[in-house]
Amino acid sequence: MLLAIDQGTTGTTCLVVDDELRTVGRGYREIEQHFPQPGWVEHDPEEIWASVLVTAGDALAEARVSGDELSAIGITNQRETTVVWERSTGRPVERAIVWQDRRTAERCRQLPRDLLRSRTGLVPDPYFSATKLEWILQRVGRRQRELAFGTIDSWLVWKLTGGDVHVSDRTNASRTLLYALDEDDWDEELLELFGVERDLLPGIVPSSGLVGEASLLGASVPIAGIAGDQQAALFGQGCFSPGEAKATYGTGSFVLVNAGDARAEPPAGLLRTAAAVAPGAAPQFALEGSVLVAGAAVQWLRDGLGLVSEAHEVEMLAAEVDSTEGVVFVPALTGLGSPYWDPDARGLVAGLTRGTTRAHLARATLEAIAFQVADVLEAYPGHVDVLRADGGATANRLLMQFQADLLGCPVDVAADAETTALGAAALAGLAVGTWPDVNTLRRHLRPGARYEPAMSRTEARARRDEWQRAVRRALSRAPT
Repeated sequence: MLLAIDQGTTGTTCLVVDDELRTVGRGYREIEQHFPQPGWVEHDPEEIWASVLVTAGDALAEARVSGDELSAIGITNQRETTVVWERSTGRPVERAIVWQDRRTAERCRQLPRDLLRSRTGLVPDPYFSATKLEWILQRVGRRQRELAFGTIDSWLVWKLTGGDVHVSDRTNASRTLLYALDEDDWDEELLELFGVERDLLPGIVPSSGLVGEASLLGASVPIAGIAGDQQAALFGQGCFSPGEAKATYGTGSFVLVNAGDARAEPPAGLLRTAAAVAPGAAPQFALEGSVLVAGAAVQWLRDGLGLVSEAHEVEMLAAEVDSTEGVVFVPALTGLGSPYWDPDARGLVAGLTRGTTRAHLARATLEAIAFQVADVLEAYPGHVDVLRADGGATANRLLMQFQADLLGCPVDVAADAETTALGAAALAGLAVGTWPDVNTLRRHLRPGARYEPAMSRTEARARRDEWQRAVRRALSRAPT
């Protein structure tokens, strides 16, 4: 039995997984979102930790196993979210600044884009950790040797090991703007740029391998897998070969294409990032497109506008109309990510008429998620034969069919929507010998529904053009 901890933006999921990669126990808890100012998004790190303990206990109880029966723990996490805590007490010095937070947009405009692009594969955007860390350090004014920095994986490993282990895996490190991707180490010039001392940082470890002993619910269990959520999903979808692609539909939507060992600069609008690999495998990379608002747009319909009382009602509402009748929603609620990278873009709804209803807006919201994913894959220089999809929104059949229509290729939905957590479990299991290699593991990856494109390419192109006209109006500047 393996325990997968999936600490996400809106909640924490824990799964108990057997040696056929089947879920036998599950726990879930939402976590509170804090919005102290417009564009600011924060989490309470202690609440995150408490949610892990509760959900792990629930998963073990449902599986009817004890902590002593676990072979290993795998951790996957919302990436880029930044935590700083005191080494002596383990107390956070501030709330965690979430990946969606835009407070450092002005600082990002001052940064050397070409340097960051060449060293890290990323772009200067508030999405990434470095400017968040810089902001916290300037605010607290403490000596850095008294503090520890980490993304959520580091925070959880620290808490699980009682402060004995301070590490991050290379997939999470590659999201900080502080990590030299090709050197597999923190970059001294970038540390100086952001005023960060090396002693503040976690050690970098492989995504699959033993890193420490966790004390969890009275048991001692090895931590053997760590990966950022999107890389964990890429692994959990079995995208082990170059050109294989997945999209995760969660709070945001993240498209990753396995790039193998390619070290070339990524195409404009896309990121190059570290991919998770099995123990002993050579480093791999991925090309990534990051859609900042996907499921969060549905949450906004629910919580901001009150159009639905539950998120799952959006599909039924959207199905009340055959089309949006020209309504287009650009959900730039926290700026726009790939391929535009405009933190100052603002959301808009275009094409409203007197006949527009809430059903049209619901349908336009679902279509906006698919349009953004299509924008990312259009920037990818190769050809994707099939898109593997996972995440909660894949249960939305209208969305998945429209995605296949836009792309003109099949969309394969994972049989288990918890692919991110299963990827973490797979990485941990490979490290402790649950499976001897990825080929054996692949036999346990179960396909689900397939959606074939049904829209003509002419119609799909016309819809894409309509969408992109609306995007240009949402941008704060001409796209680069």
